[in-house]
Amino acid sequence: MIVGGQSFKNHTYVMAIINLTPDSFWHESRATCDDVLFRVERAIKDGAAIIDLGAQSTRPSYTEVSADEEIRRLEKPLAAVKARFDIPVSVDTYFSKCARAACQRGADMINDVWGLTHDGDMAEVIASAGASVCIMHNAHTPLTGDIFPQINGFLKNSAAKALNAGVSADKICVDGGIGFAKDKERNWQLLNGYERLAEVGYPLLLGTSRKSMFGGNAEDRLPATLESTRLAVRKGVLFVRVHDVKENFEAIKEEYERNQH
Repeated sequence: MIVGGQSFKNHTYVMAIINLTPDSFWHESRATCDDVLFRVERAIKDGAAIIDLGAQSTRPSYTEVSADEEIRRLEKPLAAVKARFDIPVSVDTYFSKCARAACQRGADMINDVWGLTHDGDMAEVIASAGASVCIMHNAHTPLTGDIFPQINGFLKNSAAKALNAGVSADKICVDGGIGFAKDKERNWQLLNGYERLAEVGYPLLLGTSRKSMFGGNAEDRLPATLESTRLAVRKGVLFVRVHDVKENFEAIKEEYERNQH
């Protein structure tokens, strides 16, 4: 996959979550305009290959903010990060207005938790900017029955929408959407069968970091997150989107070393 002119393949890479929000569920991921450069620098040192900036929390029961508020939160930090660091930057938004503004300020990828279905202009905006896209599965009602045909069907349709708009096939990856429109049992089904998403035909991104499927409190979920990252390596996932960059980077390294013996 190509993101920001860089090629990602045959490995599992760390995407670092940096939230420009006051209400994201994991407080350690929150950054401000004043400390975002420090946070990005640390993430790069810790092994991040991509930075994912978010200006809207999509935690359970979140209160939506507008595209204009997302842009207000994003524009200065994004421009500063792109001016200072040579690393691809993804922006987490499902609003085409925010995506357009982000791409104008240097964003290399749009990470859409509604998989190009929330905003009818999103695919065209991404294509016209020459940006990459992560298409995540989501639904308005929780999935029932066999989840994989439903998830893969959604991802295939959205990928076709991206291609038809002019997004290059080598700039698309897909995310099964763990924690979105799925109960705990189905989140585990999805994680344990994540390689089945490969039939969609695009590289995979996994987002499990400190999510409620692991039980307990968010501060106690790092060990389970690391186990899911090791599983991602074994299943050939391209990106893991995480809060704890150093620990996940080390888990990936250890898993590759273990598999070589």
